[in-house]
Amino acid sequence: MSITISTILILVLLIGLLTTRMPLAFVTGLVALGFAYFNFGLPGVSLLTSRIYSFVTQYVFIAVPMFVLMAAILDRSGIARDIYKAMQLSAGRLRGGVAIQTLFVALILAAMSGIIGGEIVLLGMLALPQMLDMGYNKRLAIGTVLAGGSLGTMMPPSIVLIVYGLTASVSIGDLFKAAVIPTFLLVGCYAAYIIFRSYMDPTAAPIAAKSDHTKEERRAVYRSIIFPIIVAGSVLGSIYAGIASVTESASVGVAGMIIATYARGELTMKLIRESVIQTMSTCGMIIWIGVGATLLIGVYNLMGGIQFVKGMILGLDVSPVMIIMVMMLILVVLGMFLDWVGITLLTMPIFVPIIQSLGYDPVWFGILFCLNMQVSYLSPPFGPAVFYLKSVAPPDITLSDMFKSVWPFILIQVFVLMLLIYYPQIALWLV
Repeated sequence: MSITISTILILVLLIGLLTTRMPLAFVTGLVALGFAYFNFGLPGVSLLTSRIYSFVTQYVFIAVPMFVLMAAILDRSGIARDIYKAMQLSAGRLRGGVAIQTLFVALILAAMSGIIGGEIVLLGMLALPQMLDMGYNKRLAIGTVLAGGSLGTMMPPSIVLIVYGLTASVSIGDLFKAAVIPTFLLVGCYAAYIIFRSYMDPTAAPIAAKSDHTKEERRAVYRSIIFPIIVAGSVLGSIYAGIASVTESASVGVAGMIIATYARGELTMKLIRESVIQTMSTCGMIIWIGVGATLLIGVYNLMGGIQFVKGMILGLDVSPVMIIMVMMLILVVLGMFLDWVGITLLTMPIFVPIIQSLGYDPVWFGILFCLNMQVSYLSPPFGPAVFYLKSVAPPDITLSDMFKSVWPFILIQVFVLMLLIYYPQIALWLV
């Protein structure tokens, strides 16, 4: 069977099996094993097992459960609420100030966790009701929570960056450094849009009432968040300074978060048990999808598929920038139907060698990829961020309301993505 027909058949089987609601890990694994046996017999099937071993035994992979555990502890403690309250006390009376405050709280939470589900749920419980009670435009409030809560895909220690680094064999420390400026640029663009919208339509974002908290109350709130923020800063600072590896910093971060929770009087066996269960569930999903995708890419590579796709893309009579655009479009389409783990492990082994052959930096491409995945978190029909928020949003807010609310923020993400494509040094300046 020719590689062209095999490629088409693989795509048809993947789409067909996914429509049966079979988990992606099982779909990719079954297709991989079937093609391995059909093309290479039993020796080909046994050869694939070596790829599973090499995937699950990578040392840096240990950082994933550590950062997920940090996020799980953060979700269940009162740290996020105190951070939000501290920002609320500092927001002043700027029009749109509560929405901007929500963005910066989201940025801090992203720097402390690296995943987005918990952030969106927390912001949905803390920030969204407050903005709606103040009379904020419903779509502006919803869009701010969804866009801010999705910053975890970009802001180090992003799990997306870690998995990309493992897949593309790129320094995760360099990826973390490269993500800082684009993340702040994205937040700045969000804030500029909120301020513009607020002053163009004052009814969209009323000014917050003056706080009546005493100085002692303010100090108590600020004191309660000092240590957790120091922990998050130490984790990222040690990576940027080259003092510790990503895995070592993640382990220290977990220990620091446990100590911070204990110092606040919130550490209980129930909190630890629920956090560990959530960590095992999340990491189990990542590992199983990784195993399935690794098998599929392995057999496709043995069939000559990666060289086939590489030759087909490089054979396009277009500029290298247009090839990047084609890749971004493919990722956007995949992001509408698959989760980021599957997309990373299925596409990056194919795309990264093409990027390198075109003379581009894979670190820079990793930032483009993460920003693209942020778009997929918000975009219909299956934007995960929307469904996270729906679980805690008021009943009168529909999925239709949410998807309509995110379009201005998706356009901002696309704008920043275009800036990074045409000006790579925005991402590479700190590397």
